[in-house]
Amino acid sequence: MDILKLAEKNQQIGWKVLEDTRIISTWESIGATVNIIGSLKTGLMMKKLDIDMHIYSDKLDIAKSFSVLQQLAEKLPLKEIQYRNLIDTEEECLEWHALYEDKDKNNWKLDMIHIRKGSKYDGFVERVTEAISSRLTPETRKAILEIKSNVPLDVVVPGIEIYHAVFAGGVRSYNEFMPWREDHPLTNSMEWIP
Repeated sequence: MDILKLAEKNQQIGWKVLEDTRIISTWESIGATVNIIGSLKTGLMMKKLDIDMHIYSDKLDIAKSFSVLQQLAEKLPLKEIQYRNLIDTEEECLEWHALYEDKDKNNWKLDMIHIRKGSKYDGFVERVTEAISSRLTPETRKAILEIKSNVPLDVVVPGIEIYHAVFAGGVRSYNEFMPWREDHPLTNSMEWIP
């Protein structure tokens, strides 16, 4: 399948997953605000079926956060749930990572980062996502999707590193990407915005 069509198909399915699972309304039931970020929002999803969410609350209440995951676990075919408490770090968040199996037996990684409103990184990734979307051209979109489609499944490459290479380095292929990545490491992804 053409990479542009695959990205569009993945985006459509990703939004349908959010609709079917009612994840957003479940978080909203505890007074949280959910922002969709990352490759679902930008339309740059390829082989890795990830849905990234930043979820904001005035105060991080561990019990309420757990109650959302309990509700989701009770009603959805979740295969795995991971939790990290980063309240006492500069990120000021609770990280939830869940593996959801859709009706077609595809596994979706749901990254739900529950963040305190007003914390250091409040809105940062949303601004990065918006900057990526606004800078996309047909050429950069195709380059990003081509690189993503050629990353081997057993190699972990955060999408932000690909965006960095394409926007900051003019990289246009996977063969250019790997050496460029070694020579220009993105040491702190929370500091870079295109």
